[in-house]
Amino acid sequence: MPSPVLPLTWHLAKASGRRGLHSQLLAAGAAAVGSFLLLVMTAAALGAGARADHTTWRTPDAVPLKRATAVQATTITYVRDEPVTVVNLARLPGRAPTPAPPGLNGFPKRGEVYVSPALDELLHRLPADQLADRFPKAKSYATIGAAGLASPDELVAVVGRAPGDPAVSGTAGNQNYYDEGLTQRAPVSGFTGTRASVFTGIDQGTVLLGVVLLVMPVVVLASAAGRLGAARREQRLAVLRLAGATPRQILAMTAVEAGGVGAGGALAGALAYVALLPALAEIPYGIGSWYTGQVWVGPLWLAAVVLTVTALITVSAVTMLRQVATAPLGVAQQAAPRRTRAIRLVLFVAVLLVVWMSTGDSGQLKPRQLLALLALFYGGFWLFGPWVVDRLGRIVGRRAKRPATLLAARRLSDDPRGAWRTVSGLVLAGFVAGFFSVSTLGADGPSHHGQVAVITANPADARHTASRARALLRRADVTATVTVTSENDYDSLLGGVDGVIAQVSGSPESVDTAVTALTPLGSGRYPFTREYVSAPDDTVTARVAAVSTATLALSFLVAAASAGLTAAANVLDRRRIYGLLRLSGTPLEVLDQARIRETVIPLAVLAGGTTAMGAFGATQLNKAAGTTMNAVGALQLVICLAVGALAMLAAIAGSRPLLRKVTAGPVQAEA
Repeated sequence: MPSPVLPLTWHLAKASGRRGLHSQLLAAGAAAVGSFLLLVMTAAALGAGARADHTTWRTPDAVPLKRATAVQATTITYVRDEPVTVVNLARLPGRAPTPAPPGLNGFPKRGEVYVSPALDELLHRLPADQLADRFPKAKSYATIGAAGLASPDELVAVVGRAPGDPAVSGTAGNQNYYDEGLTQRAPVSGFTGTRASVFTGIDQGTVLLGVVLLVMPVVVLASAAGRLGAARREQRLAVLRLAGATPRQILAMTAVEAGGVGAGGALAGALAYVALLPALAEIPYGIGSWYTGQVWVGPLWLAAVVLTVTALITVSAVTMLRQVATAPLGVAQQAAPRRTRAIRLVLFVAVLLVVWMSTGDSGQLKPRQLLALLALFYGGFWLFGPWVVDRLGRIVGRRAKRPATLLAARRLSDDPRGAWRTVSGLVLAGFVAGFFSVSTLGADGPSHHGQVAVITANPADARHTASRARALLRRADVTATVTVTSENDYDSLLGGVDGVIAQVSGSPESVDTAVTALTPLGSGRYPFTREYVSAPDDTVTARVAAVSTATLALSFLVAAASAGLTAAANVLDRRRIYGLLRLSGTPLEVLDQARIRETVIPLAVLAGGTTAMGAFGATQLNKAAGTTMNAVGALQLVICLAVGALAMLAAIAGSRPLLRKVTAGPVQAEA
């Protein structure tokens, strides 16, 4: 005998009318947004890793000299405050051929220059004395392909040198503690490095941190979508249960309906992601925009995200029906409000103890431990939230002096899980705000603006180099004061290293011209500026700032969407209660005020707690990184919370016309 589940589910869906269709469309829209955001987050994490892999070939892995076939010296120079990666290569005589680097059609010959498309455009746009004269003269530049680049915007040059050229000789090696990760030299036999560039190595870690913090608000949105129309569905299925339907049939009907709506919405979100791939690739992060292939997650991840969102919505809908299966008469009569148990408090305290003990005696956490504890904290707070809401409802109900407050307290205690779902998005977004506002890093780096430094072997060479530097700068028409530094002089860009400092007066273009003019004095390495010295710290700060801004914005947007969605669903689910209250003489304004207080009361308590905990987690991250909070972090936190609260209230106010409509006449009081 064929199962009646599918035909009956289809019949009930059609019979649900316009209000049922509205709920299904809202659920599908939420599923689409959740699917789209999860795919974008996955693409950013995978793409950041792929970009880092495309830079490993520039970091030379030394091999024994007898097995080496070439010498590689990689360094960084700056133009317009942007890093230019320069890879100098020289073939060793009498050795086997060296494979071509990624993105090049052959190993560069002496004097041959390969450049990335972005650098080629910059070389032709800027005057030669600001950039092009730093490289060997070439009639034309060969192009580095995408295989050798992390981004279409990356500035990279590969220069062929002679084995005795100072750019690849021993003088081009590490001579300054600032050079770590920026200037390196080694004999090589190929390009199979494993260390990513300073400018890409941290990207995936910071993206993953943002993903962990953003996943839960997206899960909240998907869960809210699965619970749309829950009260109406409970009433409908409870009647079927009383009429003889088995619990398995009830659950199957719910799963089919929710799964179909969720799958349709998730597929729509996936299609939107695919259609917007070119636009997503243009969003800058770190070193610039993306190649489209880097933000394509592939069919397996695409299917996994669609199935995950569908499963979240389905599970969310099915879990609402436990009482229908066990006590259908109580559901049909809207009796026995769901209470929460103290075990939730016990579990949450256990989670906090684990987090506290995991910090260790030093109060520091490794990045992987921090991510794991963040996920654990989210899970613990998800269990703890409804318990707090339930207790708040009881406390406020005993002390309420106004009808709206009493109604809000009754709703909080009668349906704590529903009230928690309304505010959970912003509560967890408060944790994100507290975390990223406090973890806005403020590293103390060199502040020697306008200085151009040249390293020398000893004080005698420094004095001779200073004379030449003055002559070269005059010839380049650059106004600068040239001084000699020593090993005891730490108040300069060189920081206790023998060399020459040129303090350039004028615009940033003058600094670029000075770097180019002084290039012949560098014994194979480029003169460097403040940006070179502070590159590692500036990179970390910039990546954390970019991820924090994106995560905060998306968290509050998703939270507001979840709140608006849940508020609309609550109005539809409680239409009978609201209708009866209106028939008994309760003004519409009182009902609306009760809805707002039902949100504000738990929000004020719980969001404050999660924000403080987010700040604590960020403090641990700052300790691990050896940095401190940026002075504007506290102000940013206040602004984020204020904007988030206003967005939440605006989303709830958006369902006010729906409340007016469902309570417009006596028909709304029907069962």
